[in-house]
Amino acid sequence: MNGDRSLARAVRGPIILITVGVLFALNNLTPYGFNQTWPVLLIVIGLLSFLGKGIGSGGSSGRGESR
Repeated sequence: MNGDRSLARAVRGPIILITVGVLFALNNLTPYGFNQTWPVLLIVIGLLSFLGKGIGSGGSSGRGESR
């Protein structure tokens, strides 16, 4: 499980960098400016954070139930 968490941490930077690059490309190649598309960056960061926490939980409820 720890390998999944380190993988999620390792891809976070490159995904954010790719997102910023795509947003700047949209700024130059489409009528949409960076001032209109920057919220996408917040959405990507939020999704990466959410997915990183989901991987770390391992699917357990955390209640300490035993059978």
